[in-house]
Amino acid sequence: MFDWPKKANNQNYRYQELDSFEPEFWKKKPLSALSKAEWELLCDGCGKCCLNKIGIRNQVSFTNVRCRFLDPQTCLCQIYEHRFKKVSDCRDINLDTVLNEPEILPKTCAYRLLAQGKDLPSWHPLISKNPDSVHLAGQSLQNRPLVSETEVTNYEDHIVEWPDL
Repeated sequence: MFDWPKKANNQNYRYQELDSFEPEFWKKKPLSALSKAEWELLCDGCGKCCLNKIGIRNQVSFTNVRCRFLDPQTCLCQIYEHRFKKVSDCRDINLDTVLNEPEILPKTCAYRLLAQGKDLPSWHPLISKNPDSVHLAGQSLQNRPLVSETEVTNYEDHIVEWPDL
């Protein structure tokens, strides 16, 4: 059935078996009760969590610096299955992170929205039934001015204040 890590670089794959999940499961279960597969389906594939962030005066600031393994066209990790072994500071977006560090997630993040008691936006692939809707709505990193972390020395020069972050 659902084998997300092995197909992580294919956004369409995640939604092929959507019919095997309870409709609107995110409205019926708390985040803490979701299966691993349901949790992964909540990710819209925007890629924003793969932007480097810096802390200044106890505030998290997003940069336009992307992880070197983030594909800027698909907005998906090229090494998803091995990301924690290859990237020492890669963050696991788990329940603890969502509840205790929501500021490291973009404002549009499904996990963050649901934890705040909000619903998923109309462009979310679970609502639209279209895996590309996050890109079509301009809610992903696709076509944004990004820089690979391999090309940056001073992250403060790359702070962005995009409204969706």
